[in-house]
Amino acid sequence: MGDSYGGGFSRTSYNAGGGEDAGGFVYGGSQSGSQGGAGKGYGDDTLRPVTIKQLIEAEQAYPDAPFRIDGLEVTQVTLVGMVRAISPQTTNVTFRVDDGTGIIEVKQWLDADKQDDENSAKHAFPLDSYVRVWGRVKSFNNKRHVGAHVIKPVTDYNEVQYHLLEATYCHLFFTKGTAGAGGDGNAAGGGNDSMFVDGGHGASGGDVPMSDGLRMVSAKARQVHAWLVNAEGGNEGLHANIIAQAMKMSVGDVLKCGEELTSAGVTYTTVDDETFAILDY
Repeated sequence: MGDSYGGGFSRTSYNAGGGEDAGGFVYGGSQSGSQGGAGKGYGDDTLRPVTIKQLIEAEQAYPDAPFRIDGLEVTQVTLVGMVRAISPQTTNVTFRVDDGTGIIEVKQWLDADKQDDENSAKHAFPLDSYVRVWGRVKSFNNKRHVGAHVIKPVTDYNEVQYHLLEATYCHLFFTKGTAGAGGDGNAAGGGNDSMFVDGGHGASGGDVPMSDGLRMVSAKARQVHAWLVNAEGGNEGLHANIIAQAMKMSVGDVLKCGEELTSAGVTYTTVDDETFAILDY
């Protein structure tokens, strides 16, 4: 990867700021520059991989202003998450998508000339299946959603992990520039990284008091517990995918540790059996 998170990565790969050829990093083909609205050229219409938490917390100076992540304007975004609910409407089908960092609605607009669109969209993705979304973050009645250009099923679970790594890669490039910048970042924990969990004290690596429950579990499970304490995932907890990516562990190992900790009474599962929150802190 060289001396920077981007390696050969350039600013125009993920965000505006290039010439007419800087159309952005687009999966599966380019998007039309005309979608950027008045005053935006092809070089301004770019795509950025994000987590849902980044979208929820993206800055907006005033209503209808461009959304900004890491201080940079975003136009098109791509995310990977699990379909939790499907709600067919007259003009669109709304999907509730969860990526472990948050939940957001994704709206796929229907073609009025195609009567079968609603049924095909409704049944295209089974509940609790993973999808990749390409679209734009929008706000209506102070509630954010993604207006989808394309939604495709994820057929290889590696794509879920790949997307989280790519979103991290991009975030670190814009916030820290080079791998040596920042000095005291915690690569293994990443607990103070607001793209995944709420900010605050971060994963300081400080001592965690040893409860009776913790004495019953393995050393690896205690490491997961310590990371969860410092990550401050809140009442909703953190998904095993996020924990595995941050701690450089396999999802299977994280789930085993989670089972140990839950059996010991120091964590509990929240939105599903793979999302864990601290019980005794």
